[in-house]
Amino acid sequence: MILTTLLYSIPMLIRPPRSPSAHLLNGRYHGNQNRTHSEEGTGDNEGQKTAAVGNSSDCVRQPVVDKCETIHVAIVCAGYNASRDVVTLVKSVLFHRRNPLHFHFITDSIAQQILSSLFQSWMVPAVRVDFYDADELKSEVSWIPNKHYSGIYGLMKLVLTKTLPSNLHRVIVLDTDITFATDIAELWAVFHKFKGKKQVLGLVENQSDWYLGNLWKNHRPWPALGRGFNTGVILLLLDRLRKLKWEQMWRLTAERELMSMLSTSLADQDIFNAVIKQNPFLVHQLQCFWNVQLSDHTRSEKCYKDVSDLKVIHWNSPKKLRVKNKHVEFFRNLYLTFLEYDGNLLRRELFGCPSEADHNSENLQKTLSELDEDDPCYEFRRERFTVHRTHLYFLHYEYELSADNTDVTLVAQLSMDRLQMLEAICKHWEGPISLALYLSDAEAQQFLRYAQGSEVLMSRGNVGYHIVYKEGQFYPVNLLRNVAMRQVKTPYMFLSDIDFLPMYGLYDYLRKSVVQLDMTNTKKALVVPAFETLRYRLSYPKSKAELLSQLDMGTLFTFRYHVWTKGHAPTNFAKWRTATTPYRVQWEADFEPYVMVKRDSPEYDRRFVGFGWNKVAHIMELDAQEYEFVVLPNAYMIHMPHAPSFDITKFRSNKQYRVCLKTLKEEFQQNMSRRFGFAALKYMTVENNS
Repeated sequence: MILTTLLYSIPMLIRPPRSPSAHLLNGRYHGNQNRTHSEEGTGDNEGQKTAAVGNSSDCVRQPVVDKCETIHVAIVCAGYNASRDVVTLVKSVLFHRRNPLHFHFITDSIAQQILSSLFQSWMVPAVRVDFYDADELKSEVSWIPNKHYSGIYGLMKLVLTKTLPSNLHRVIVLDTDITFATDIAELWAVFHKFKGKKQVLGLVENQSDWYLGNLWKNHRPWPALGRGFNTGVILLLLDRLRKLKWEQMWRLTAERELMSMLSTSLADQDIFNAVIKQNPFLVHQLQCFWNVQLSDHTRSEKCYKDVSDLKVIHWNSPKKLRVKNKHVEFFRNLYLTFLEYDGNLLRRELFGCPSEADHNSENLQKTLSELDEDDPCYEFRRERFTVHRTHLYFLHYEYELSADNTDVTLVAQLSMDRLQMLEAICKHWEGPISLALYLSDAEAQQFLRYAQGSEVLMSRGNVGYHIVYKEGQFYPVNLLRNVAMRQVKTPYMFLSDIDFLPMYGLYDYLRKSVVQLDMTNTKKALVVPAFETLRYRLSYPKSKAELLSQLDMGTLFTFRYHVWTKGHAPTNFAKWRTATTPYRVQWEADFEPYVMVKRDSPEYDRRFVGFGWNKVAHIMELDAQEYEFVVLPNAYMIHMPHAPSFDITKFRSNKQYRVCLKTLKEEFQQNMSRRFGFAALKYMTVENNS
């Protein structure tokens, strides 16, 4: 079972971003330290003992890459899109690998936040991740004008000798648009083929005619040796490069060439090639299948005769998957395999290789070991501790904090079957939105295509989409809410659900209420009255008067009045009909209104999954913490009809589900009693009387 693999594996270690001069290796994972351990259960590792220098029919024996030798990989990654793209590269490497891996990410603050959260929640054994602050490196390369779409980050591979730790001797450097079709250890083994002390760069020849200078009239590329070399895949011998004074070498070359070239066209690749033109002895030329380049006018098909020849595919055209190539359909399918591959399946142990202990993992295992597997509610209890792989900000996000400190973010969660609500919500709510989506890897790509094809969604930069990947049998509704809440940037948040359409203008109304009700200095939860329609096509009321008219005609109803009156009865809809000023209501049993609160309000209790008591427990928590519930007289939201969720179906049909929910409720109330003492007695009393 996948979950078992997750819970009992030693997770990868995450390090915060360091300055370029920081020494990140502290003796636990050294760059090239051979060990001798026997391997069990990992199959034939012949690929790790050979590095191909020709096609599959022409292989030469190479020194062994020890099964426990750590392979170091450096990647420059900046922004939301690159952070999403690099995951496919990482998946392809993890799929084939048999060695411990140490990723070195040179990132901006956006990519660092996204990737740190992703790797921490991914928990892959024998993988370590370190981050280096790209912003601290900008001054090193910002003097170089660059026309390439990669911008300033496309130049940062030039400064890796200065950025990476001084005790790291060798590293494989990869672009984010790379896909591996073989074990990366085979490429690592090629380091053993470097000759003498001056071969320090492993590169594949460029497979287009760019550096030949004949693509169009007056085409004038940077100087290069023949066709030049492509820097999408680089083997760097860092210690030798430092001894050769690489930093001084590339800077002098760049300064000289820029006097006539004025700018780079292909970012770092132009400067690497200009240096190599002057110093050809630096290069160990890799076989071309280590970087099969799928750019326009490529000669890449000369690199392979058979599928088995393919090692690394490089989507180095701005067109990416839309590039024209004789075999592009095959390459695209290979890429899509990893794009939609279930990342949870990559949480595989490397048997026989020691891993660093991690306290979070150890505590998690201890907690799980204390659970009784014979308990009928064991799966419910276990779900509470499941670590779901999480990708924050799956799409580009832009938000500027308002100066008046009244801004409000709408918070909601959803699964694939509610995607159709997104456009409508965006039309009703113009403010920032934080959404947690519970999806599989394949569904995440379907969502991406859906969003990119929607003018409404693409026109909104202030919607944060956070993917929580599926795992286990329950819908982790409160975990999703918490994920979305943690990404709120505004001082206030409106805790909604995806099936509700807020009234037009609610965003501005809530902001004004912040001032009118002195939310800054008081502890309030502003209640937005909830209604529902059973009609799939609704003429949405544009005012309270229009809503009351539809309520009287039977087009609208107070929310869940016919099945769960207690949930919203304390809102006092009779009073709301004529109210013109906000009014306070008292907490009652099973009250679960939709509220606006401060960003630092309590999170939802994760023990409640699927259907039942997930919001009730949260409102009880707010009451226990002495929040005032204040109903807004001119605010409303309407629940739109939909098919019953899978979880409510389970609740209705499965007696054990209902028994476990009741047990969890009682445990939650006991916990409240311990935390709040006498003040929490009313929660126990009310429950016993109901």
